Amino acid sequence: MRILITNDDGINAPGLAVLHTIATKIAGDADEVWTVAPAFEQSGVGHCISYTHPMMVSKMGERRFATEGSPADCVLVGIHDVMKDTPPDLILSGVNRGNNSAENTLYSGTIGAALEGALQGVPSIALSQYLGPENYDIDDPFEAASQHGAETIRKILDATPQESADYRLFYNVNFPPVLANNVKGIKVATQGFRRGTCFSVEPHNSPSGRRFLWIKGGNQRIMTEPGSDAAANLDGYISVTPMRADLTAHDTLDALKAIE
Repeated sequence: MRILITNDDGINAPGLAVLHTIATKIAGDADEVWTVAPAFEQSGVGHCISYTHPMMVSKMGERRFATEGSPADCVLVGIHDVMKDTPPDLILSGVNRGNNSAENTLYSGTIGAALEGALQGVPSIALSQYLGPENYDIDDPFEAASQHGAETIRKILDATPQESADYRLFYNVNFPPVLANNVKGIKVATQGFRRGTCFSVEPHNSPSGRRFLWIKGGNQRIMTEPGSDAAANLDGYISVTPMRADLTAHDTLDALKAIE
């Protein structure tokens, strides 16, 4: 199995090294794992692509490439350039440092790469490591993902149905903020919503007196609804959320018929 891996934390991020190890276990051969990742951190870029300017691609090693683009760009580079003669069978994105549960999903470059993979017709899975008091300061904060990643991916691939939908399935996986031995299992979960928290801005003045704004995240310990991703994660479970790129609000279509 040929696997393309990418991330949004950058080519030198420790989570990408963790993902390479996971991917090698899945592929069965390190020679089947290809890396195309951003040259610099691209957190929060979502599904952005470099549509209006070209990007440089640099070979960093055997089957290892860095781009000046976004995670979604990396998927396009991998499929249509680096691996064009032997396209990937699977795309893995991550392992992100920090969760991509709940509303974080909508901003995530990690998710953006998996979404682009699905649009390109390739099975794709995004993986993120939730951080919290139990695992934030340990020697390997990716411990839960490292020990449970390969098994989780295998279970997803075994359970994925054959389909011919225009908007293909992809998966959002979040490992809980606990030690690997304390992971309780896997929960299939919906995308949650953290009520009462959101991204905001925080102003600061530079030494020269100029005013700058930093984007500021919300409280990541807020529980979401039972059965949703962050609720499962904070309870010690790996969450697996099936997703599609179709943004249609299907539940409102009938109500809107009155305007036709």
